[in-house]
Amino acid sequence: MRLAVFLAVTILVFTAAAPEALEPRQLNEKLFEAAKKGRTDEAIGFLRQGASVKARDRFGNTALLLAARTGRVKLIRALLEAGSEIDRRNLGGSSALLRAATARRGRVAKALIEAGADVNLLSLKNLSPLAAAAYNGDEDLLRLLLRQGARVDVVDNSGKTAIVYAAGKGFTGIVAVLLDAGIDVNARYGNELSALMWAAGHANDVPPREGAAMVRFLLERGAEIDPRDNRGRTALMIAAERGHVEVVEILIEAGARTDLEDKQGKTAKELALDAEHREAAAILDGAKSP
Repeated sequence: MRLAVFLAVTILVFTAAAPEALEPRQLNEKLFEAAKKGRTDEAIGFLRQGASVKARDRFGNTALLLAARTGRVKLIRALLEAGSEIDRRNLGGSSALLRAATARRGRVAKALIEAGADVNLLSLKNLSPLAAAAYNGDEDLLRLLLRQGARVDVVDNSGKTAIVYAAGKGFTGIVAVLLDAGIDVNARYGNELSALMWAAGHANDVPPREGAAMVRFLLERGAEIDPRDNRGRTALMIAAERGHVEVVEILIEAGARTDLEDKQGKTAKELALDAEHREAAAILDGAKSP
């Protein structure tokens, strides 16, 4: 009797201590988590246990798509060697390359390109890897994408292209590369905005000196100074309303007209005053149109 009880207890202990074999779904979830956190050895272990590189999470991401944002090149290569589909896209249409470019993971993006990733796959919002590289100021990745045949003329659903992203962020080097690739400096995009207009109304986080340098550069490359957007506003009006004083000075010196009115009948000076940019308004007040 005592022997029987001992054997029963022993069996129960060993059964409780033995690790349970994970089901395929559980293995895939473990793989997703390892990929998301960039844990290469763990991911490889789950693959060896039977996790599938074809499995997708509720957003349509495979392990490769999740790993693309981690910056772990070794993990990317392991997943590709295990059979991951390099150009698989998630429910938002993003490829691993686009996710890497968007997340500023240049080394991962390069590894994916070298492995044969399609550089022209777009998300459902028509965002391209080239536009992501331009927005992030990654000139090395942008040049690599261009060498691999990335299109420079893709307009996303917000009406922007790679060059206007770069112009609005003050990345003169990237704009130079794109112009040299054949983009028309005076091309118009969403809302009839040109690269110069985007530069004139540059983002708030752009240092004023860099924003001004971008405007000077575009003018040197032949940007027309007084075209209007769909609101009837010129680059000068946009800069005035944004309070970009140095840009206002550059445009006036380059011959921008100060007497033009937008579709609401407002001049650059009036737009500056409405936005309480008095320094810009004062400069415009003392300027004379050519």
